[in-house]
Amino acid sequence: MLKFSKKSNTLEQSEYVYMLQDVSEPHLYRDLFNYEEVPKVPFNHRHVPMRPPEEIWITDSTFRDGQQAREPYTVKQIVDLYKLLHKLGGPKGIIRQTEFFLYSKKDKEAVVKCMELGYDYPEITGWIRAVKEDFRLVKEMGLKETGILASCSDYHIFKKLKMTRKQAMEQFLSIVKSALEIGVIPRVHLEDITRADFYGFVVPFAIELMKLAEESKIPIKIRACDTLGFGVSYPGVALPRSVPGIIYGLWHHAGVPSERLEWHGHNDFYKSVTNSATAWLYGCSGVNTTLLGIGERTGNCPLEAMVFEYASLRGTLDGMDTTVITEIAEYYTKEIGYHIPPMTPLVGKEFNFTRSGIHADGLLKDEEIYNIFNTEKLLNRKVVVAVNEHSGAAGIAHWVNSYFNLKEERRLEKRDPRLLKLKEWVDKQYEEGRNTVIGDHELVEFIQAELPDLWGELNWK
Repeated sequence: MLKFSKKSNTLEQSEYVYMLQDVSEPHLYRDLFNYEEVPKVPFNHRHVPMRPPEEIWITDSTFRDGQQAREPYTVKQIVDLYKLLHKLGGPKGIIRQTEFFLYSKKDKEAVVKCMELGYDYPEITGWIRAVKEDFRLVKEMGLKETGILASCSDYHIFKKLKMTRKQAMEQFLSIVKSALEIGVIPRVHLEDITRADFYGFVVPFAIELMKLAEESKIPIKIRACDTLGFGVSYPGVALPRSVPGIIYGLWHHAGVPSERLEWHGHNDFYKSVTNSATAWLYGCSGVNTTLLGIGERTGNCPLEAMVFEYASLRGTLDGMDTTVITEIAEYYTKEIGYHIPPMTPLVGKEFNFTRSGIHADGLLKDEEIYNIFNTEKLLNRKVVVAVNEHSGAAGIAHWVNSYFNLKEERRLEKRDPRLLKLKEWVDKQYEEGRNTVIGDHELVEFIQAELPDLWGELNWK
């Protein structure tokens, strides 16, 4: 059968309809996932078209998946972080939604307090188990949408649920129908999709979901969950690990609109950011994240990373306020007591911190040489140079200029003779066996005591 597609503006064949393959034994892809070996990356050299949606956005799971790897947030912390998410997402609501647990008294109190703020974005959604009784919680909280767990790999269907594929699909569809009956938008979380039989279960299940959406006129959503981080974005990589193949297959074969598709990736193999951006590029509107990437095992895709991926791909921040990322990092450190590894991109204490004397020399000449972008403007974070045995005159000059916030006409050059005594003191520290960086307060104390004329100039207003 030939049908003209408005998506590609070409005639396309649509003879084959993918039907459920109800196998008697689980298909575990043992050639790829031999548990005693590193997982293999297969290629079939088939390429699917890149088709970014008209709109892309970020969703958040900080208060759901982000709480599965740490002690629970307090209600106040949830409300404070929700306010920061709203501020970061900007007036267009690029951070579109955030999901909450609904089970404990604390969970419910946090939802109520966040809803009372009256923000359009991020929209508050729920997350429940695939049991009908849980819809009562969604309705009680007055939420319009909830996530529903629907495991789709044979690892989960056969080994965890102890069901056949047919039984699992029937149960999941029954749960979705329960949501539709009470007018709640179901967001179906296809758990472990990167180990699932894509054409034997995932696509047939997604087709049935789209049929229900058409009948009910309720926009059922699908979240493709890379539960163990097995997703791969390389060109020509084969299913089930292919991120381009999964996204293409869901919109092309199953007919899921881009605006109802969402990618949820984990970082077990350091691929969460790349896979999320790839999902955008191949037709998925939403990518699911958590603040600082905190989540199950190695974590989720960091929300702050996708803010910058968005700007890189779209050429605009669309109103997002990136300086809030620094506020969020400071909140985690000071209010929550969470330790952010210092070299973590964008949020770590030392992400734009250099120790090399050669790099410091470049920074002194032009900050752009060794800084990723204007971190002071975009993240309210000045470039920082550590003073150590490798700093040299250039590093010391850069430290003085940045620490005392000296503007162009007052900036010191590395050849300034007044810095020679400071450099000699630094060099002597390491000649005598010191092996740590010199702290700001130590440098300030030396200037005060040994270079009073320079101290007076630096403190001139």
